[in-house]
Order: sequence, then structure tokens, then C-alpha cells
Amino acid sequence: MLCFPNAKINLGLHVVEKRKDGYHNIETCFYPISLHDALEIVPASEFSFTQVGLSLNSSSSDNLVMKALNLYKKRYDVPTLSVYLKKTIPFGAGLGGGSADAAFMLKLLNAYTSQNLRDDELTKMAVEIGADCPFFIKNKPTIASGIGNIFDSIDLSIKGYILCIIKPDISVSTKEAYNSVIPAKPLIPLREILQRPVKEWKQHLTNDFESVIFQKYPIIAEIKSFLYAQGAIYAAMSGSGSAVFGLFEKDVNVSFLNCFVWKEILK
Repeated sequence: MLCFPNAKINLGLHVVEKRKDGYHNIETCFYPISLHDALEIVPASEFSFTQVGLSLNSSSSDNLVMKALNLYKKRYDVPTLSVYLKKTIPFGAGLGGGSADAAFMLKLLNAYTSQNLRDDELTKMAVEIGADCPFFIKNKPTIASGIGNIFDSIDLSIKGYILCIIKPDISVSTKEAYNSVIPAKPLIPLREILQRPVKEWKQHLTNDFESVIFQKYPIIAEIKSFLYAQGAIYAAMSGSGSAVFGLFEKDVNVSFLNCFVWKEILK
């Protein structure tokens, strides 16, 4: 069985407050895009895990696909499998690639073992893997709050815009980003901003991590400025970075030295 875990971008990200438990409450919008990995499971006489494509700075045992498999196996019987993962979504980018792989693995196993688990049951498992994982179970535009684990649907479409993503050869630590940011409650709720025309987002839709990350990694700020110079009507860093995306009304040829570049028409 084969599936294609897709990435996401963050439309706005407010770090609202630091909690007593050391985590932070946030407000953001996850929006799915078509940039994707490939994940396949097949019957086998002995278990194996094979990854190709982009290399990750972690062992296979730390891979979120493996964490999802082991979590599922604690609850349900799973036949011996060979697992194949082709990585296309850059890691350390704020695009949710690892979380998507894990969530899609849960959905793949659910179908393969014919458990017929509901989305809410899969979501409960996904929560145990990571804060972004539950989003990819339903995989629809979603307002996330709390520590990124409280979801509320939003009727939002940016269909037809051309999305361009540029990621430099930098991986930003999410922990590092949170340790440096100064929490503040937004003047305008995120949902209200997103209901405004996209052309107004440049003035109102912000990512609180940018001020911190841009100081440490000036090239990320340069990429954002570059996207606006190329005609983007909105550009921002996704999540805690390091990928930056721009929304365009017309097609544009974009390249940036030594960077991963992705372009698609949003559907």
C-alpha cells in the first residue's frame, strides 16, 4: 500500500503566552499543500525500513514513521512489513514533513489492518507523536491553538494562487526558536485576519518567530524580501522556519543560490 504524505504551511503564527509547564500557547493556521513524500508498506518475511531521497540527521529508530508504527503495534496486531520512505519534503523547514509521514503511517496501517478506526481515534494516537501530527489526519485548513494541539476548522481557500517555497541549507531548532521568542497576545485574532483579502495579509498576518530567526539567520530574511521583490502579494516564514513561502497571482520563475525551491498552483 502506497500513500503520499503532504507538507503544510503556517498562515500566521502568534506565540501567545508561556505556560507554567514550560510550553507555549500559540495561534496558527495549518494549510495543506501538495509537496509530498512517498510512503509504502508491503508484506515481508522480516521487518525492514528503507529511506531514500533527502537524508535525515537521525537514526531510523528516531524516525517518526517508526514511532507511528511502534505506537500502532502497541494497540493492534500488525503483520511483518517492509517500510519504504522517499523524502522530498525538507526537514527543519517548518513544513511538517516528519509529522505528515507519521500521521499518514497511522492512516496507512489503519487501512492495511482493516481496523476501521475513526479520525478521532487516529488523532488521539497522533497526539502522542507530536503536536503537528494530528492536523494531518484530516488534512484540511485548521486553526491550531493551545500548544498546537487544539484544532478548529476554518473555511479558508487560497486556491489558484501560485505558491513558491524557498528553503536555505539551514535547519532551525523549534526548541531554540521558542526559547528566544517573546510571547504576546495579538491585537487582532488570527481567524479575523484570515477572513480579510489576501492582499491585506502583508499588513496584518505575522509570524512571531521571524524577528528572532531573522536576526540569527539573515539569509531567511533576505529570502522573504526577495519573494516580495519578485511580486509576491504575501510572504512569510512557515512555522519556526527555515522555509519561506510567497503567494503570487501570476506565474514567476524563482531561484535562489544553494536553496531548495518548490512551486505549485494551490488547489
